[in-house]
Amino acid sequence: MGVTSRAPFVLLCCALLIAALIPILRGIALSALDFDAYQRESINPIEFTGMTFPGSAFFYAEGAFVPRDHVPVSQNPHILALRRVQAADGGAFSGLTALDRYRALNCLTSAIYYEAANEPDEGQRAVAQVVLNRVRHPAWPASICAVVYQGSERADLLCQFTFSCDGAMARRPVADKWARARAVASAALNGRRFAPVGLSTYYHTLAVHPAWASKLDPVAVVGAHIFYQMRGRDGTAAAFLTRYTGRELISGPAPRRWRAIAPSKLPEAMPYLPQPASPPGSAPLGQKADPFSDTGVRPEYRNSGKPLI
Repeated sequence: MGVTSRAPFVLLCCALLIAALIPILRGIALSALDFDAYQRESINPIEFTGMTFPGSAFFYAEGAFVPRDHVPVSQNPHILALRRVQAADGGAFSGLTALDRYRALNCLTSAIYYEAANEPDEGQRAVAQVVLNRVRHPAWPASICAVVYQGSERADLLCQFTFSCDGAMARRPVADKWARARAVASAALNGRRFAPVGLSTYYHTLAVHPAWASKLDPVAVVGAHIFYQMRGRDGTAAAFLTRYTGRELISGPAPRRWRAIAPSKLPEAMPYLPQPASPPGSAPLGQKADPFSDTGVRPEYRNSGKPLI
């Protein structure tokens, strides 16, 4: 075959090769353009295939996971400091009676166990610190058990610590893990503070990013949780002046509040089901009511107990 006769064949091969390469080249070009657009316009990278993983929505939250330059680097692999914080004041939380002390220890152990049973010791100590910080802040009750089980009577999962109202406590604790949580709780009640979370009063797992998190200052990531401090004066040591009462009047979750509603009051398509009782001071049946009106939490922090989904 001569040069002249091979020319159409060569041209045809080139044309087919170019046609095959066009989609690939276009994909590469678009990917580059899309990523450039993300760089320029802060498009959420979770929209890009291959850039996500469990909990990645939190890590891509703008500025939420960037350690400050002045934050000392922790050598502990379980702790990532996000800002320099002031540690909570020391001092024991001692009940007035043996019963008060027993209840406080059990309540704090329950919070640690059900919130962080599989966490390293640092993660458990951080959860305990949040409970104790809340006890000392006027926005929450002034006893251990009242803080841990605040809102547990609710039938809408809007309790402060979801384990107290989502059925988690129906699972029998694992003995060795319960004993470890109890040791952490005992040390915390006897005055051992966990400095890395400072005056944090909120936390959530890294698998979620609740709406209220953007209104608080991230302090540290400890284990599988990130801890937050309130902004302004409410997040400073000057606000944590409430004295522990030493009285523990409850020892576990409160009974759920239910009331029956007549079938005639329900939509025709709905089956007859028991309905949660309206909290004190809420709107009449059929009107929108504030679901946090009876928790005692200040309005600006009322999202604390929302289910993390």
